[in-house]
Amino acid sequence: MPDAPIPEAPPPDAVTAERFRAVVMPHLDAAYGFARYLTRDPVQAQDVAQEAMLRALRYFYAFRGEEARPWLLRIVRNTWSDFRSRKGANDQPLDVVEDRAADGPDPEQSALDGDRRRHVVAALAALPSEAREILVLREIEDFSYKHIASVLDLPVGTVMSRLARAREKLAAELRGRLGRRGHGLSDM
Repeated sequence: MPDAPIPEAPPPDAVTAERFRAVVMPHLDAAYGFARYLTRDPVQAQDVAQEAMLRALRYFYAFRGEEARPWLLRIVRNTWSDFRSRKGANDQPLDVVEDRAADGPDPEQSALDGDRRRHVVAALAALPSEAREILVLREIEDFSYKHIASVLDLPVGTVMSRLARAREKLAAELRGRLGRRGHGLSDM
């Protein structure tokens, strides 16, 4: 049996829009950040985050007061999935890694920290999307297993096993990158 069409959402009234601003808008940076890791492209991430916010507003009437950040990031993930299927977007490696050194009084330490950050970002970007999204939700967004399960629509046990495998893949990718480059960053 085919899926039933989603009913048309009522346009938000002023009270709903104000509640949306108070409950969901504080998580806009998290939505963009998650979209950035999913798309690996800042322009596409803006498009995905914007579309996700519009969808969130459109269907905010269905929000039942659960935690807004996991709810919103699930919408971001679904929006990215829809975008990929519509546009035929592929999962290419990240070509350009953000080049931001850490703020700090010691330029040498800032350079080392920036180099480490670039290695981690590049290694994360090289992972398959399934591993990347679960690591971002846990390690960057600091989501609990329960919230990750909610965003990814998975059982908690599956989240735990996928997270363990994703961490192993990230560690192997970092070892490979550091070993190939020979930066002497043995303390990572």
